[in-house]
Amino acid sequence: MIARVIVDVPSRQTDRPFDYEVPEELAGWVEPGSRVGVPFGGRVVQGFVIATAEQADVDRSKLKPIAELLDHMPPLSPDLIELGQWISEKYCCPMTVALQAMLPSALKGKAESYVAIAPDKAEAALFEADWMNYIRQQGGETKLASLQAKFPDAAREVKAAIAEGRLTERAAIRDRLSVRKVLTVFPPADREEAELALTAIPARAAKQREVLRYMIGQEDPIPLQALIETLSTTSSTVRALADKGLLVMQEVEQNRDPYAGRSFRRTEPLTLMEGQQKVYDQIADALDVAEPRVFLLHGVTGSGKTEVYLQAIEHCLDLGKQAIVLVPEISLTPQMVERFKGRFGHEVAVLHSRLSGGERYDEWRKIREKRARVAVGARSAIFAPFERLGLIIIDEEHESSYKQEESPKYHARDVAVRRAKQHGAAVVLGSATPSLESYTAAALTNASSDGRGAALLPMPERVGGKPMPPVTIVDMREELRGGNRAMFSRPLYEGLKLRLERGEQSVLLLNRRGYSTFVMCRACGYTAQCPHCDIALTYHQKSRVLRCHYCGHAEGSPTACPSCESEHIRFFGTGTQRVEEELSKLFPGIRVIRMDVDTTTEKGSHEKWLTMFGERKADVLLGTQMVAKGLDFPYVTLVGAIAADTSLHLPDFRAAEKTFQLLTQVAGRAGRHRLPGEVIIQTYNPEHYAITTAQHHDYDAFVKEELSHRRQMAYPPYCRLILITLSHEQLPQVINAGDKLAGLLRQSAEEAGAGGGGFNSRFIEVLGPVASSIPRIKDRYRFQCMVKYRGNVDAVGIVRVAVAAVARPQDKASVQISVDVDPQVIL
Repeated sequence: MIARVIVDVPSRQTDRPFDYEVPEELAGWVEPGSRVGVPFGGRVVQGFVIATAEQADVDRSKLKPIAELLDHMPPLSPDLIELGQWISEKYCCPMTVALQAMLPSALKGKAESYVAIAPDKAEAALFEADWMNYIRQQGGETKLASLQAKFPDAAREVKAAIAEGRLTERAAIRDRLSVRKVLTVFPPADREEAELALTAIPARAAKQREVLRYMIGQEDPIPLQALIETLSTTSSTVRALADKGLLVMQEVEQNRDPYAGRSFRRTEPLTLMEGQQKVYDQIADALDVAEPRVFLLHGVTGSGKTEVYLQAIEHCLDLGKQAIVLVPEISLTPQMVERFKGRFGHEVAVLHSRLSGGERYDEWRKIREKRARVAVGARSAIFAPFERLGLIIIDEEHESSYKQEESPKYHARDVAVRRAKQHGAAVVLGSATPSLESYTAAALTNASSDGRGAALLPMPERVGGKPMPPVTIVDMREELRGGNRAMFSRPLYEGLKLRLERGEQSVLLLNRRGYSTFVMCRACGYTAQCPHCDIALTYHQKSRVLRCHYCGHAEGSPTACPSCESEHIRFFGTGTQRVEEELSKLFPGIRVIRMDVDTTTEKGSHEKWLTMFGERKADVLLGTQMVAKGLDFPYVTLVGAIAADTSLHLPDFRAAEKTFQLLTQVAGRAGRHRLPGEVIIQTYNPEHYAITTAQHHDYDAFVKEELSHRRQMAYPPYCRLILITLSHEQLPQVINAGDKLAGLLRQSAEEAGAGGGGFNSRFIEVLGPVASSIPRIKDRYRFQCMVKYRGNVDAVGIVRVAVAAVARPQDKASVQISVDVDPQVIL
């Protein structure tokens, strides 16, 4: 049998299947989806079998055999292999990169060298060196790295032994993590016999008697370490009983459960409101017919989208199928996990980046071994290895975090639609502020509906008919004219004061971490810049350092200007740290929880802070965009957006859309329960349509205005984009490569008959090359080209050919080229 293998060498030259012979002893084990170790270029590398065949594409005598099989059960199913091919073609990335993205990091194997005593030299007298005896003690073979570490002075002797054939060397692929096994003690099988044996144990072995007596009274096995701690004994005492046959000790596989020891209160389905019921019925109908459908659930904040999700999943499970629920990483709060665990219990597997590698691996195995039927997680959970997928839910579908920013640069929403086609599943995209691309596509589907149900599912009212909170816009220019130079406007100050008096809670949003956004000298205008990136350093007061949020560079805060030595060096702008300090000054004794990247790096920190806030151990929850989504606290009656303009004027055509979405989402945190809510937005642009429409919770008015701008400038949803970024340490190299690439792209566009700048039904236009918005990051200069296209144009194919002509992968000093299809960030 021949195996067609994609080797784990991510380059354009190796991005194709290679044929390998399947050894006879592996013929029954190797199948499409298997991970294997194969010889490649003088070394052993990991590979993925994507197909098997009886005939090879080359001379069979030249084929090398597969060196080893890495899994007894293939980690990739045929549909995931097909999905990987689709991702590779659509997002312009090597196939191995696409396949690796589907697996937990624990399975990203690495090659290790092993040395063994040659069979015919095993009895040779000259093998009496210490390092040779060590190899014998290890069973005749050991890791080369272990031998090097234990006998660093024996390098020359070991190399000579390998060269002379006295030692053999081989390479093998080993995973970064393995299944955890714990030494476990089992109660006696025959308790009456154990009772008799107990009386025979001499008095001087009191600890043995205590252990045996304790185990006779146990029903379940106990991990050895737990037994030792419970009885304050030693492992030798327990082993002595095992040696006598009175107890049994075995290694038992143990799941690394991130929620072990946690109990989730069982919840029952709620009675749906009329609007919720209509939406649920359409989703249930799609599940019943098992045809791929895509729905956009447009429900305002607090409209009960989560309960619709839960009941749709329940219907899916009743049909014998499985479900995936995606939420943005920052929205994957303990509250969200609790809702799904409370409804479906142990059938839920949770996958997200805050789990350890071992926990993610065990949750992934739980899905593959059919012990879980619901996967809840962030972007990568879309690859959960389900075989009978019936429903995919993407909550907050507008979030840019669903787009991966490193290769493979896939969008989870598009991958979900593709998987749904493979399985005949339904996709539900939920949001109070859908992306313009999704909303336009759903509106078009709705307009041409064939009667089987609209793609656009509206839920315009909150549960129980609760009103949307009133929103007050505060013009900070007027505050300045009135003599208020503080970061809090008078309405926001009074609002916070009132909530403190009532014992209610507030949420404050400032989408900018740190203490100050930049440091500047008032005497000469010097600004502290990152030496590796063209970006200002951010001041962090707690550590008193200036930090770059792109490359991580940090340096001490200056007391005098490095340029003119003036002492008039000041901190400008406002970050979350500074707001926290100001709150403490204005309201002595106020309890503030700050949530941003700096305070949530430790495992479990999200849960800790939100639990404290939910238990009313804090008056204010202050944070970046992570406090804007997925939170539901009954005593939050005030939401304040401190600087609504933070993202409004970024050089990104989506800036207005992201501002509107963020303000609408954070406003939805207020007044979700019995107590009425209020929202205060501070801005220097009170007349901007993104601000005014957010004030009135008017998504339709925002869409109408924003689409007119997009149509005029030919941006999505009226076209599609491909962003090509070039980077190099030498600026001339980047400029030359950019000019060459843009020339090839324009030539190919003309040959395709779709060139020109006019916005026709079929067109392709090349913009650039120009310097990126941040021209230098990590000492590399950055230029970019933008390809706009619409209609029946193979723009990705054109880009792939042009990039291959410019890139020189064999030259490590060549320009790096990154291709981003349908980019979410163009900085």
